[in-house]
Amino acid sequence: MNNWKYFSKIKRFQQLLLTTFLGDVPTIFGGVKLRSLLYRTIFAQIGSSVYIQDGVEFISTDSIEIGNGVYIFKGVRIDGKGHENNRINLENGVVIERNVVIGALNNTCIDIDQDTFIGPSVCIAGPGDIKIGKHCLIAAHTGIYANNHNFADPKELIKDQGITRKGIVIEDDCWLGHGVKVLDGVTIGRGSVIGAGAVVTKDISPFSVAVGIPARVIKNRDGKELIQLKSTEIC
Repeated sequence: MNNWKYFSKIKRFQQLLLTTFLGDVPTIFGGVKLRSLLYRTIFAQIGSSVYIQDGVEFISTDSIEIGNGVYIFKGVRIDGKGHENNRINLENGVVIERNVVIGALNNTCIDIDQDTFIGPSVCIAGPGDIKIGKHCLIAAHTGIYANNHNFADPKELIKDQGITRKGIVIEDDCWLGHGVKVLDGVTIGRGSVIGAGAVVTKDISPFSVAVGIPARVIKNRDGKELIQLKSTEIC
């Protein structure tokens, strides 16, 4: 056990050393190529044609898998620490825009499937498992939170009452508008549209259009044409 802890600390130090020195090398000085090449030694997996801009922070890189053609822009923080069974997986063609935070926390699996776009300043946080499907569009300032604090006992501090962690599933081809919040235990069905500012507290059936706080389904899609909403509701 002591040997395992020692080698674990050495591994973490190597990860920190490489990400610290390479993380801020500007693109103009070959930073993207250096990161793509040398990060292979410390990540669980990195595919080909990966673009990692300078100013991206990775923690516990041995928990992070990155597919082919993934783009990760400045200010992103991807944190796999907390448990040896954590896994964060970015499939082929995923785009992570600026200032996104992805955190696994504890015994957590976060999967973002191929060709999904994560907009600026999105937060995706465990410790519940999170699955985001293929070809999804997640707009800026969206929050996807796979945990919930217990607070039933008014005599005890909320932070000491523990949490629940049911997990979140966002199926393929979903569009979440600006500032949407998705709470723990929710499944958003395939092909659904969630309007800007909505708070999703319950499951959304496939091919639905939902808006409001809490989010409610107001229209369905027929599989061929998208039912039109006002542009301010889903942009």
